[in-house]
Amino acid sequence: MTQSFEEVIAWQRAHAFVLSVYKITKGFPDDEKFGLTSQFRRAAVSIEANIAEGYRKIGKSDKLRFFNIAEGSLSECKDYIILSRDLEYITPEQYKELWNSIEEASRYLIKYSNGVVNNAGIKD
Repeated sequence: MTQSFEEVIAWQRAHAFVLSVYKITKGFPDDEKFGLTSQFRRAAVSIEANIAEGYRKIGKSDKLRFFNIAEGSLSECKDYIILSRDLEYITPEQYKELWNSIEEASRYLIKYSNGVVNNAGIKD
C-alpha cells in the first residue's frame, strides 16, 4: 500500500510526461506562449494533478471520476502532440519522446483505475 500519491507509478509516469512537455514547449514560437504552449502545459499538469487528487478520495466513484478527468486530459495532450508535429514545432525525435511518454502514462493510469475498480477494500 502506498503512503503518498508520489509512490503511484501512474502519477510518476504522468509527472515525467509533464517535465518533457515543459522542456519541449520552451522551444515553441513566442506567439504560441498564450496559445498552444499554455494549453498543452495545463492539460499535461491536469493529468498528474487529477491522479494526485483522486488518490486521496475514499470511494471508488470519487477516485474514478478524477482518473477519468486525467484520461480526458491525456487525450487532449495526444491531440496537442499531433498538432505540434503537424505544425513542425517539434522534431520527429521529440514527437516520439512525447508519444512514448504519454502512452506509458496512459497504460499505468488504466492499470491503476482497473485496480481501483477491482479492489474490494475500497467502498463506493
